[in-house]
Amino acid sequence: MTEISLQGTLTGHQNPIYTLEVDTSRHLLYSAGNDKGIVEWDLVSQQFKRLLCAVPSSVYCLKLIPDTDWIAAGMRNGELFIIQRTEPQLIAKLKVDKGAIFSIQILSSKNEIIAIGEEGKAYVWSLDGFQLLYTFLVSKDRVRTIAVSEDQKNIAFGDKQGVVYIHVADDFHLITQSAKHEMGISSMLFHKEYLYTAGRDARLYKFSLPFLEKQAEVTPHFFTIYGICAVSDHLVTVSRDKTIKLWDQNFRLLKNISKDKGIDSHQLSINSVAYDKDIKVLCTAGDDKQIKLWSVEL
Repeated sequence: MTEISLQGTLTGHQNPIYTLEVDTSRHLLYSAGNDKGIVEWDLVSQQFKRLLCAVPSSVYCLKLIPDTDWIAAGMRNGELFIIQRTEPQLIAKLKVDKGAIFSIQILSSKNEIIAIGEEGKAYVWSLDGFQLLYTFLVSKDRVRTIAVSEDQKNIAFGDKQGVVYIHVADDFHLITQSAKHEMGISSMLFHKEYLYTAGRDARLYKFSLPFLEKQAEVTPHFFTIYGICAVSDHLVTVSRDKTIKLWDQNFRLLKNISKDKGIDSHQLSINSVAYDKDIKVLCTAGDDKQIKLWSVEL
């Protein structure tokens, strides 16, 4: 039987939380948002560990860099910080030309980091010396989300007009683009051989690659879907409608978690979700300034 039960609540943020990132090897959680700081939590003890570092602007996205001791933070002011975690220090300070950074991904096979600026341009830096290697225009509209396929061959982008773009990771050329959502795309996930996209139209799609043939669709929430997370072979979605939902691969609803059902869940928009697969803890956070830790049994 599928069970998701509340394990604990982490408090301390003074402003809305926009992003979560989990280090599964050390069972650490990183959170950030409007507080202008990145916080480190211990998922085993479910306790505050430390303020990893202060930053000059709101943080919209965090991304651990594999095989390093670094975490990347993309900010509202257009800066991208690379931060050492064990003994915190700023390793590199990068910047896009204009606007905020909404999403970061790592191209591990090429040892590169890619970020999307508010103006729809992608930036690629080397993780060896942090030189800017490439820039290319993805869209003339705002792009809020990037996803990299599990085989590291494809990169997906989603823009404000609901268009999905698939680029080859090797040289970044465009394979296909297609309007899929009626409103802006707010989250994307590659899981196994499929791409999942979700947006402000509250719809969730499952596409095959590389030509984005639709395999399934559902309207899982009332408002914007801000996060999609793989939990084993299932998916979790979180939304501005304050609910957390668990789905199988065919979009059959397995669990619906909300305060309306008498569960001590979030009171406001849920903006981010992350999962520690080893200890089976799901983490959610949002505008109520709280992080909820959920035990998952599938």
